[in-house]
Amino acid sequence: MDLNEHHGGAPAPEQPADQSPAQPHGGGGPDGGSAVAGLAGEFGAELVRAIRVGLAEVSGSGHGARGPSQLSWYAFATEYARAHWPGRAAKTRDEVSDALTAVTMAMLGDLPGRPAGPLLRRALRHWAFVTLRPGQGEMPFQDRLVLQWVAKASRPLVDLHDPVLARDVLESLRRKLDGGEAAVETMRRKRKVLAHALHYAVERGELGSHPLNRVRWRVPKPAVAVDPRVVANPYQARDLLDAVSYVGGYRRARGRRLVGFFAGMYYAGLRPEEAVAPALPDCRLPRTGWGRLILHRTRPQAGKRWTDTGEFHDDRGLKNRPPGDTRVVPLPPRLVAMWRDHVSTFGTADDGRLFFTEQGRVVSYSTYHRVWRESRDLALSPALTSTPLAKRPYDLRHSALSTWLCAGANPAEVAQRAGNSVEVLLSRYAKCLYDRQSINNQRIEGLLSSYDQVPEPDEQFEE
Repeated sequence: MDLNEHHGGAPAPEQPADQSPAQPHGGGGPDGGSAVAGLAGEFGAELVRAIRVGLAEVSGSGHGARGPSQLSWYAFATEYARAHWPGRAAKTRDEVSDALTAVTMAMLGDLPGRPAGPLLRRALRHWAFVTLRPGQGEMPFQDRLVLQWVAKASRPLVDLHDPVLARDVLESLRRKLDGGEAAVETMRRKRKVLAHALHYAVERGELGSHPLNRVRWRVPKPAVAVDPRVVANPYQARDLLDAVSYVGGYRRARGRRLVGFFAGMYYAGLRPEEAVAPALPDCRLPRTGWGRLILHRTRPQAGKRWTDTGEFHDDRGLKNRPPGDTRVVPLPPRLVAMWRDHVSTFGTADDGRLFFTEQGRVVSYSTYHRVWRESRDLALSPALTSTPLAKRPYDLRHSALSTWLCAGANPAEVAQRAGNSVEVLLSRYAKCLYDRQSINNQRIEGLLSSYDQVPEPDEQFEE
């Protein structure tokens, strides 16, 4: 639906002879539609509906003045998703669809024939907010019926100016599918999408003001610092990497194929989407000494529905970097030896990638997580497997950066290698600097101990 089809051009209702054209108290131009939209934002959904009825009468009499948006939330959300699809990362598209689905379900009225929750969510997630590629397939008949019901049951977009409804929608972002409390980062991501969509509505003239500005609702602050309990020391990390090679049978080499992959996260501080991407031409792997990786590509996993190519993994540049930017990552001798051994044993994929499945595909999230869980059971004692120690593969990166900082490496250099800012680096890993704390503790203890003995009196006071 074209968002501009409701922007008619008929004049506003006539004013009394002794008055100038009405202007909203908060400012605005001479356009009557803008004034009405501003009033909608100020006084809420009930006034909006009343004004809409009056404007409809004027429009029917031939004047056709533009009033508040006639769009339903669902019609607007589908337009927003289409407008923000081109050029976006696959993960971003997935997250936008997830957030719009949650808001849409909260904006549905009590219309008879409501589909079951799983059917409703599947139709919204898989079809409503997706721009299909040619040849991707047609929407199933059942899902089409579900979306037809959604289009009828969706409340108007302007109803979000009702603070009670807006708060209910925001509260729905706190809940998971099972009714439990969602993660803080999930809440923040969904609210960010909703806020951005409503800014887009204001920009397009569908709303006179941003509805969330009138609602005092905050997402809890997420924990920024890394939990020190997840950080593995070098002995533990070495045992974990050794255990990876024992996962699965020797011939299929399910674990052996991933030893170098996990080692890249620990010894080079790579993110998982970076660790699956290195190609042999981008590496310098000498027989002795330090090597180097020129990192310029990442392969985040998103799903076929969200990528332009129909592959499970997107093909992107570096995180938070301009397109085409690179990052030089030094490779310690131990990692160089492991990668050289990996190439001599398994070769490379068709595009030169070091790490790949038996079929030559990019290593999936589920594959390396299963291997890592089995490796922890092999490497750690029962007392440690129940702790957060290196529970996720990403914790290897946390362990790497903490180790570098504890070794006394310059934070600016560590941040450059890791692809972070210095501020983010120090705020996240401040709690993990055990060795530095030990050194400072020894210095403080030495100073205090020097005052434990009573000083002898000065000679000038002796008799």
